[in-house]
Amino acid sequence: MKLHWQIFIAIGLAIIAGIATGEEAGIGSFTFYDVYVFLGTLFLNALKMLIVPLILSSIICGIANMGNLGGLGRLGGKTITYYLSTSLVAILIGLVLVNIVEPGIIAGEPVRDRVGLTEDITEVASKLEGKGAADITGIFLRMVPTNIVAAAANGQMLGLIFFGLLFGYFMTQIIEQRKTVLLTFWNAVLDVMMKMTDWVMKFAPIGVFGLVAKVVASTGLAAFLPLAYFFFTVLGALVIHMFGVMPLVLKYLGGVKPLRHYKAMTPALLTSFSTSSSSATLPITLECVEKNAGVSNRTSSFVLPLGATINMDGTALYECVAAMFIAQAYGLSLGFTEQFLIVLTALVTSIGVAGIPAASLVAISIILVTIGLPLEGIGLILAVDRVLDMCRTSVNVFSDSCGAVIIARSEGEDQVLQSK
Repeated sequence: MKLHWQIFIAIGLAIIAGIATGEEAGIGSFTFYDVYVFLGTLFLNALKMLIVPLILSSIICGIANMGNLGGLGRLGGKTITYYLSTSLVAILIGLVLVNIVEPGIIAGEPVRDRVGLTEDITEVASKLEGKGAADITGIFLRMVPTNIVAAAANGQMLGLIFFGLLFGYFMTQIIEQRKTVLLTFWNAVLDVMMKMTDWVMKFAPIGVFGLVAKVVASTGLAAFLPLAYFFFTVLGALVIHMFGVMPLVLKYLGGVKPLRHYKAMTPALLTSFSTSSSSATLPITLECVEKNAGVSNRTSSFVLPLGATINMDGTALYECVAAMFIAQAYGLSLGFTEQFLIVLTALVTSIGVAGIPAASLVAISIILVTIGLPLEGIGLILAVDRVLDMCRTSVNVFSDSCGAVIIARSEGEDQVLQSK
């Protein structure tokens, strides 16, 4: 059975178990609620365990492999600029909408108690204050840690990511023999971390069961109203980006008719929606872009695989909204500095986590750790994550394909999306 069906079943069973047992039911001094807390905490701890080696190895390999592909040339420069720009726009759309809607606040009150968040609010606020520097300068200072090991241990993910970016780039600048040894080592580390992530995700249904059952046991079904607000906030932002921003990009940067591109990409969009995987959809995306849109193989074979590796417009948007929702649920007001840190972290992590299993969970974990929010908030959004995953993957794939069209047109491919 597919993992997402297992998670759906786990959520259903968790709702039933949470309602049936509440917080008090148990055998003697042993309560079922304690079991839910144990299972959920164990799963979150396993995710935390993976973050540092996974993000470091994935970013180093991503940057180093990009250098091997000649990704720092003219075509690569255009591609990376496009991907970072559209991801930034997507994040900002999510940030604006989540600040307007405020899904973490209902009837003027934070939904912390309603959704069963148990972390001490004073402790959370102090962590946030420690992580969110008093000004923008502090963020950039933390990007260059004095001790990379201490940065990893203290959850200063921005410094770790920056180190990974530098390390990956300068790996491409050393002599071939040594570069090959290092690249082989880091690719091996990444392979091991991917297998470990796969293994941990096999227990996701159990972890999700514990996290959801704990919330339902302590709050009943009241937790699902804030989730509905969160769900439609993310969905609205994704719709604005895909059907508002991207057509304008196609029309004014690519000089093509957007409707023709939507029609050309329909098979890839349906596949990405059903599989929730940019990588699995890649062969169909290539076929649609080349045969239906008329982009040359030279351009598509470079732009699209790179996009499946580093471009996650929909996921980056989702991460931003999720982090803001969790902060709002705790009743924390994030200032410009903290919101800027969320935007920056979401943008940078999109380079490294696109190809890994459960990319959004890992990425959201990184953002929460970076700004000092507890990971228990992840348990909130897991209930609606699967459906949103299908939607944001379609946005990711469509953005990749738009990039291929725009870059092809900039390279003088006049036949792209022209009527035959």
